[in-house]
Amino acid sequence: MHNAFMSSVPIKICGLTREQDVDACVEQGVHAVGFVLYAPSPRAVSPERAAALACRLPAWITPVLLFVNPSANEVALATQLVPGAVLQFHGDESAQTCQAMAHSAQRRWVKAIRFPELPSAEHPAPDLLKCALDYQQASALLLDTWAQGFGGSGKRFNWSQLPPSVNAHLVLSGGLDPANVGEGVRALRTRGLSLSVDVSSGVESAKGIKDPVKIRDFVMAVRTA
Repeated sequence: MHNAFMSSVPIKICGLTREQDVDACVEQGVHAVGFVLYAPSPRAVSPERAAALACRLPAWITPVLLFVNPSANEVALATQLVPGAVLQFHGDESAQTCQAMAHSAQRRWVKAIRFPELPSAEHPAPDLLKCALDYQQASALLLDTWAQGFGGSGKRFNWSQLPPSVNAHLVLSGGLDPANVGEGVRALRTRGLSLSVDVSSGVESAKGIKDPVKIRDFVMAVRTA
């Protein structure tokens, strides 16, 4: 068993597009890997490609399918192709929509809540306590940085705007990298029912191209936090 499994904070690496990147995640013992099923994203893959990549995962690493405002048909097709995947809704989906699609596919689901880098009157920070209530059937809430067009921003939001106690499992995302993830873990570890971390651009050499050394360094930083 990999040392990474000793980490009490589960790690998800998102936006995988290549076999060697999936293999690097497996080698480092991450807990979940994400596939982006949103065509405008530079990290987008087709459901068929996600299925082929997910086949490389051992039984204890969870595939996650990321959708942005999908149709029920899109979700149904992708879940048929990728057995055992958790669904991640990253758009403006209502709790009712998420639950209906997930129930139909018999899958667990995660909802992304997007925080502006600098909250303003135009872009206020979401009320996370209300989100936890609204999306209480979600398996977790993923806290990401708001970006135009639902893409990964590669920037972190101000973690101090989060409430001290949230009745939900939390996944910290948005601008994480090997240098700052330890700080994020320490800042948020006690704020929800549990804490996981999610990284994409912070372990890349180019958009959609993961760097095995950065993956290793990220996993090590989480473990030592």
